[in-house]
Amino acid sequence: MTEIVDELKWRGLFAQSTDEDALRKALADGPVTFYCGFDPTAASLHVGHLVQVLTVRRLQQAGHRPLALVGGATGQIGDPRPTAERTLNDPETVANWVTRLRSQIEPYLSFEGANAAVMVNNLDWTAGMSAIEFLRDIGKHFRVNKMLTKDSVARRLESQEGISYTEFSYQLLQGMDFLELYRRYGCSLQQGGSDQWGNLTAGIDLIHRLEPGAEVHALATPLMVKADGTKFGKSESGAVWLDPEMTTPYAFYQFWLNVDDRDISPYMRILSFRSRAELEELEKLTEERPQARTAQRALAEELTTLVHGAEQCASVIAASKALFGQGELGDLDEATLSAALSEVPHAEVTELGPLVDLLVEVGLAPSKSGARRTVKEGGAYVNNVKVVDGEAAPAREELLHGRWLVLRRGKKNLAAVEVTAG
Repeated sequence: MTEIVDELKWRGLFAQSTDEDALRKALADGPVTFYCGFDPTAASLHVGHLVQVLTVRRLQQAGHRPLALVGGATGQIGDPRPTAERTLNDPETVANWVTRLRSQIEPYLSFEGANAAVMVNNLDWTAGMSAIEFLRDIGKHFRVNKMLTKDSVARRLESQEGISYTEFSYQLLQGMDFLELYRRYGCSLQQGGSDQWGNLTAGIDLIHRLEPGAEVHALATPLMVKADGTKFGKSESGAVWLDPEMTTPYAFYQFWLNVDDRDISPYMRILSFRSRAELEELEKLTEERPQARTAQRALAEELTTLVHGAEQCASVIAASKALFGQGELGDLDEATLSAALSEVPHAEVTELGPLVDLLVEVGLAPSKSGARRTVKEGGAYVNNVKVVDGEAAPAREELLHGRWLVLRRGKKNLAAVEVTAG
């Protein structure tokens, strides 16, 4: 099983470990019980979390036993942000989010066989612990001078905001999680993002103090960033969530389809389950014909299928093609069409006026004269049908699902008109 380390390295998923040689040996002698934690600080995971979820999946496929921890306790506090204090959510909200996150993680793991996954919640071992017990049994073994060296803590101490004792104590709770999972399940490896390194090693130090001779490890994956330096997992409209109610499958697909050519190779290696040969071929195609966006389409299809299912992915691809004249708009169901059109410029009207007015209203033309020129040059389309008379008004019978018109200028410039009751 030792080849999993080489596989993670090739894919760009190995930032650092406490002792690589010892970790390789443990994995080779395995199976190893390991855990990765997810805090319910929102109603859904986002694509940044997907890196960790899929890394857990890879380790399980390599024969190791995953514990997926959704932090009902730590989610009520939150890992310190670099800039400001978190807003604390009430216990009922956090409990609801725990349930939602569990349901998002479970489909990626196998709960059968010798290395069946286990879902755990750190509220199980913290809820009944008193403050005195926590300070005596856990706090006693942490050194404040070492805690102050953690990057997020150090930055906050230098800011005007400072840091509350609540957030400062977060690393004690995560350290206690590793200790409890070691004692309850024989967990000897914690996996997480490199920004969690201080928390990962805090757990190792705690175990070494209380369980002399224990062999435990930490493995950190790199933080993903875009080539332009902006944060991975952000679109123009904000975070890209896994919940289809928060980020539609269409928007999810488009996020991957629009990945920068400079980013697509590392993203594929980190997130795709294709073989090395397949990925190297896609990388080669990107170098030779970047305009075809073959790799982006492959990753968009794979991840949309993985997260939202094959049926949703097929609907999204059909919508994407239909919007640009390569399919029938009338064949799209209302939910898929609405989701797709929410991602393009659109305007609401109560009455359908002349096309030239509509083109200006949605921003496809700077003025009526510009709109007339577009029509005259043969570049104006309503529901993928070329229009030759810009002064004519589209009929209500042309509305898709009695609601939408899809306007297009040229091959790529899209917008939508939604007719409302007024």
